[in-house]
Amino acid sequence: MSPKPARAGGAAVDGLLEPAFLETATTQPMAEVRRLRRDAEQQEVNLSYTRRLLQGRLDIVRREVQRRAEHDGRSLVDLLPEILAEKGRGPAHGLGRHQTVQPQAPEDYESWVNSLTPGIDVSAIATLTDAKLEKAARALAEAEVDLSERRRGVQQVMDGLAAELGRRYRDGEADVAALLADEGRH
Repeated sequence: MSPKPARAGGAAVDGLLEPAFLETATTQPMAEVRRLRRDAEQQEVNLSYTRRLLQGRLDIVRREVQRRAEHDGRSLVDLLPEILAEKGRGPAHGLGRHQTVQPQAPEDYESWVNSLTPGIDVSAIATLTDAKLEKAARALAEAEVDLSERRRGVQQVMDGLAAELGRRYRDGEADVAALLADEGRH
């Protein structure tokens, strides 16, 4: 049996999700809180990107399962417009965050998604047995649930750090001019 792949985001996200992280982070100097907020934002973007990769793969696998069950004579390539149109998907549940950074090392996230289905080459989906296809669908769906939960946790950390920054400005503990000067350096 293959070892279970690391959780989405690995150690960087694990650290953000530690119960004491936010409490400790909010006691840090202003510049450190801002840095931690930027780090959390980067991890959220990385997780969001990974989730999109995973969901795309899961959509394809699920559509192939459906195609076989319905004995649909069309090829998966013929069905791609339907898959890409996201028919049957409910409304997005994201928080509508404006992303100001790009994912770091996207090839790492592709590798992580690939590691979720060891021994199953999803790129050759037509050659997979029904059992392997079902196994891939289960693994991808389970990983998507875990990834989404971790992403929500990181978003809560981002919100907590943003709230602390806002509190410091509101309470006069921080200077807006210093913020503008610091932002100019980044």
